[in-house]
Amino acid sequence: MEKSNLAKLFSGKRVLIVEDEYFLADETRRKLEDLGAVVIGPTSNVSRALDLINGEHIDAAILDVYLGDELVFAVADELEARDINFVFATGYDPAHIPVKYKGFALCEKPAELEQIAVALFRPADGSERLN
Repeated sequence: MEKSNLAKLFSGKRVLIVEDEYFLADETRRKLEDLGAVVIGPTSNVSRALDLINGEHIDAAILDVYLGDELVFAVADELEARDINFVFATGYDPAHIPVKYKGFALCEKPAELEQIAVALFRPADGSERLN
């Protein structure tokens, strides 16, 4: 699939954005909506993110690791428990991600939505996912 078509994998998906940098969160929201995604949030704190997970249908999530004075790992744990795909999008050194999460995708900021779409929605064998 061409790079320009990869972002279309977001179409129809309900994507939670957890990001404390307002302008980045808003830009990501706008881009995802332009691609046909339904954006849940964005939110900038763990408590609100957990509320959204409990109250909304979510297909995938984009998580910033550092949310002010909080870490996003409680959100990652809840998403993992519900078998919801997520990526960490962070500008920090990947060494700051606990070993427990080494199997999850890490996209360095600024991350391209095509890269995130592949991490969230393309099966490991490269074939198209139909759900």
